[in-house]
Amino acid sequence: MKKFVFILITYLALITNCFADTDGNIEMSKKTNGETKDCFEGLNRGVFAFNQALDQIIIEPVAKGYRLLPSAFRKGTSNALNNISLVVTIPNNVLQGDIGLAGKNSARFVVNSTIGILGIFDPASKIGLNDYEKEDWGQTLATWGVGEGCYLVLPVLGPSTLRDASASLINYSGGNAWYNITVDEDTRYFSDFDYYASRGLTGVDFRAKNIESFNNLEQNSIDFYASVKSLYLQDRKKRILNSDEIIDTMDDSDWEEIETN
Repeated sequence: MKKFVFILITYLALITNCFADTDGNIEMSKKTNGETKDCFEGLNRGVFAFNQALDQIIIEPVAKGYRLLPSAFRKGTSNALNNISLVVTIPNNVLQGDIGLAGKNSARFVVNSTIGILGIFDPASKIGLNDYEKEDWGQTLATWGVGEGCYLVLPVLGPSTLRDASASLINYSGGNAWYNITVDEDTRYFSDFDYYASRGLTGVDFRAKNIESFNNLEQNSIDFYASVKSLYLQDRKKRILNSDEIIDTMDDSDWEEIETN
């Protein structure tokens, strides 16, 4: 049971990283990206169908239930999860040579973890520490010139590339401070449950904000698999370039304000 929960929350965490920016905006595109080879398309499509079924049976129903919670609770949860993600962003800022941004994000983490009560509130944004963009190990490898390799759909984990799939392993080999002090070290202050719960909540929070958007993408796609592939690859390129440009998308700035009827 514990292993199943770990697999589920890891999948939730990955779709968050793949499809959403820091404001929860989802970017959609049906344009085929011709630069990344789909070397394993037959296998990828089979895995994609399995992941879709998992989403429909488990993840979307959980997300709908989460949306019934008070908006203040969901906002505080989102703030805290974004604060935790800084433990991955900051070292990647350094490795990408952006020392100034690493300093700002470190200050943001300290302010929100203390005055903001473990990140539940976001006082850092009110004092100008608000130019926060998530960075990950795949983006760092890209800035170092590592090619993305073939497109890959992982069982449960979802869309990726050979580079990004390899980079994700860094989280479990000392590259994620939050993982180290919970699962790896199992300190008396935090346990492995805290890590797994945070990863699961990250995915549920994002999925709840974007239920309609995912459904709309699926309903309006001639080939849903190709649309998701294009979405992932374009979003990764945008993140690597630190671009604010919306590429062939349907942009809605109100995702953070979605309320249930």
